[in-house]
Amino acid sequence: MSKVEDFEELRPLLFSIAYRILGSVSDAEDAVQETWLRFDGSATRPTSTKSFLSAAVTRIAIDVLRSARVRRESYVGPWLPEPLLNDPYEDPARSVELADSVSMAALLLLERLSPLERAVFLLREVFAFGFDEIAVAVGRSETACRQLLVRARRHMQTGQPRFAADRQERQELAARFFDALSNGDVGGLRDLLAADVQLVGDGGGKAPQLARALMGAENVATVLGTVFPWLARIDVTFEPREMNGQPGAVFRDRDGRILHTLVLDVLDGRIQTIRAVINPEKLSHIGPVADAWAVDREWRAVRRETR
Repeated sequence: MSKVEDFEELRPLLFSIAYRILGSVSDAEDAVQETWLRFDGSATRPTSTKSFLSAAVTRIAIDVLRSARVRRESYVGPWLPEPLLNDPYEDPARSVELADSVSMAALLLLERLSPLERAVFLLREVFAFGFDEIAVAVGRSETACRQLLVRARRHMQTGQPRFAADRQERQELAARFFDALSNGDVGGLRDLLAADVQLVGDGGGKAPQLARALMGAENVATVLGTVFPWLARIDVTFEPREMNGQPGAVFRDRDGRILHTLVLDVLDGRIQTIRAVINPEKLSHIGPVADAWAVDREWRAVRRETR
């Protein structure tokens, strides 16, 4: 095959590695593009194209993550990964690992790791690379990589997210949640939420957001069940969509532009965490983005007028 054909065949894998390291669709796409430029500029063909490209995208992603972490220290409010609608890489033998590792809960847990630990953990535990390939990718010895993996596993095991095993159960609970949300049914919402549920919003200072995470079934149900009916009056709609391997929805303004996304973590028949990405810079890969400030002003104005 030509270089282009070789690269395009492996693009889904490269993106999936980069996204899990970075938690950003746009940064992952940039890392994949930079990998292509390095591959295209190489005078010789590697013995293993997969190993060469995987190592290249890993090194690029590690460098990007190091600089991104400095920026995240001054991020306004909670930071959440960019929502991913579809993971392009599939491997039936690794389907469970791939699904669990792309959830927002898992990506946030990976933030506990250093960039090197994160890369080693993902390449070994999720993508099943050999230690010889991992050593080349991160520029460390195989022994050092094994030690990095031990430390990474220790960090991950202390907070490893647990998900409902039954996919259909998750989807049915999510359907009930969104029905109750549409109807402004505070009691119906409350019944679906864990007692210690959290509602977390990421606006990054670029869109309206909660001042802090909202805690408790009563508080979360009241806010969601009260606010959405007012948004519906100004023609805000939503479409249920799976995101990051979990049930969720994309919310749109009256012109069909993206307002925000919502992802639900489900466990033991209850919703444990609700994460909303509102920052417009994290939504543009999904489609045209709404003016969230304008929508916020409009629904508040309608609410004042009808009191």
